[in-house]
Amino acid sequence: MKVVKTICIFLLVLVFSSAKAQELQARVTVLSNRVATTVDRKIFATLQMQLTNLLNNRKWTSDVYKPQEKIECSFIVNIESIVETNVYKATLSIQAARPVFGSSYKASMVNFQDPDVTFKYQEFQPLEFNEARVQGTEAGTANLPAIFAYYTYMIIGLDYDSFALKGGEAYFRKALNIVNNAPEGKGIQGWKMFDGLRNRFWLAENLTNARNNVIHDIFYGYYRNGLDHLIDNEVLAQSSILAALIQLQTFAQDNQNSMIQQFFLQSKYTELSGIFKKAKVADRLKAVELLTVLDPTNAPKYKEALQ
Repeated sequence: MKVVKTICIFLLVLVFSSAKAQELQARVTVLSNRVATTVDRKIFATLQMQLTNLLNNRKWTSDVYKPQEKIECSFIVNIESIVETNVYKATLSIQAARPVFGSSYKASMVNFQDPDVTFKYQEFQPLEFNEARVQGTEAGTANLPAIFAYYTYMIIGLDYDSFALKGGEAYFRKALNIVNNAPEGKGIQGWKMFDGLRNRFWLAENLTNARNNVIHDIFYGYYRNGLDHLIDNEVLAQSSILAALIQLQTFAQDNQNSMIQQFFLQSKYTELSGIFKKAKVADRLKAVELLTVLDPTNAPKYKEALQ
């Protein structure tokens, strides 16, 4: 009887744990090489652990994720300087990928560096995010959790967008809510439209503005209609990806200097070159024509690989 009872309890725990499974499989790294050696490095190890727990142990959606469905992502906090006691200036590198159907390949969704990360931190202080009170009680302390929550919602939103048309809308709205209620204070940047052209404000604006709905068509067309068919129908996949690039070109012409164009194409040179390398000549040449305009930094590489 005790054995049966134990098994039942175990199964209940298993079911409960499964139902509460979190969305991210995140790896956080805090680099402090540039910080003076007089500062105790243990502080940054603690910060790394707390940020990892925030991302991986918090439930960010109401959906149930199986372990294999968790979104693989990484966050690298590179501390550049100490602004004042317990206040740090850093850059944050964010990467996230999603699996391609029928293969072991992971396609990049996010590869972005945020240069505007200023935060206040004392070892073991709680790192908490409250959606209803984004600003927290102290701007400097609240800023880092707000930034991490913002990019978490962006990653989840882009993942959903890549599997269902406009599937990530609710999470882009959550990211926009953080922007609209972001901490304000000395040295805090990246949340306002006048902080630059490539920041958290503009990414949220690009993905929530109704005028930009075609962006969601592009994401869905590229990943779900394109990459996910590379194994079972390569020609169809190439055609869908080409169509997504044509849509992106039209969007770029109508919205010059928009952030989302660069954000979408970041780190995709190798992937796109591989996709079109075996395409028919007309599609290869069209891809080169589009990509040399959309991604001018890598234009010579596309020409060398595909012509």
